[in-house]
Amino acid sequence: MAIYQITTNTEEATKGLGEKLALLLKPGDVVTLDGDLGAGKTTFTKGIAAGLGVKRNVSSPTFTIIKEYEGEIPLYHMDVYRLEGSDEDIGFLEYFNGDGVTVVEWSTFISDFLPEEKLEVHLTSNGEHSRTITFISHGPDFDRVINQLKS
Repeated sequence: MAIYQITTNTEEATKGLGEKLALLLKPGDVVTLDGDLGAGKTTFTKGIAAGLGVKRNVSSPTFTIIKEYEGEIPLYHMDVYRLEGSDEDIGFLEYFNGDGVTVVEWSTFISDFLPEEKLEVHLTSNGEHSRTITFISHGPDFDRVINQLKS
């Protein structure tokens, strides 16, 4: 398990870090995003989307739960906040084992459905635009991702 922590001080830097991460991801990868409301989860996801070649505007799928975006690699963006306390499987495995990258906001609410191999990302707000972003790898592929992010 590798851990990496970095602080960004602008919204653009948070997006840029997401974009840098996207360039290291491959189809079938799962990235979980957790943090309080307003911590920057969707901003970070917008960066991932840009790195994957998504041209559409990315917004939080709070009410739809899952949004799919076409890019060089598809992006499956989940916001599972509304599933807190639910044990309903809405086809998670199809996305996790699909041909795109899956980003899951509020992942702790569906922890029983998440694959063992994933990249955990925790975002903490330090003020208006400053964020502390912690990456925790679960699996050797994500150890590699974190090591490349550090360099």
